[in-house]
Amino acid sequence: MQKFSEYILNEKDFVKKINIMELVSKKVPIFFDKSVIFKAIIAKLFIETMKIDVDENLVITACLLYACKKSKDAQSLDKVRSYAQESADFLKKIGFSERFCKICLEHNRYNNSKSREKESDILELVDQLGGMMVDREERRGFPLDEAIVLIEHRNLKDYDNIYLETFKEFINKEMEIVV
Repeated sequence: MQKFSEYILNEKDFVKKINIMELVSKKVPIFFDKSVIFKAIIAKLFIETMKIDVDENLVITACLLYACKKSKDAQSLDKVRSYAQESADFLKKIGFSERFCKICLEHNRYNNSKSREKESDILELVDQLGGMMVDREERRGFPLDEAIVLIEHRNLKDYDNIYLETFKEFINKEMEIVV
């Protein structure tokens, strides 16, 4: 019998991958909602539009799973800091590779990894953008242009993300299409 990790990574079709995640989330207590799908769509569009040299399937799968142990309820700062590690540990336990788990863990900067995977930088950008644009109980979602400014000048101000400039170009292209 094929492991779930092999099964989901071997599925290349985006819609089928989403369907698999929806089915799994009904049987296993993992975080999976519309925001997860939204972030995966952003990642897919970014990689394809900007012709980013990464394994798109790996990044999309990581987008769907990196926050699998995130709480659906309001979170304390400690919980926010720990869910990435809990998710990576869970993913390792169910058969994902060390590298895949590292990519998922590095979607934020709380683990202080010095040698980041390039795919992690993509996850970081789509996680931040998606998180800012979505309405939450405590606030309305930010407009796209404001979210990008906050990511660049506040959230990633003192960090090096290898795709930040390319991501800003991508957002500008997408804004031209929408406007």
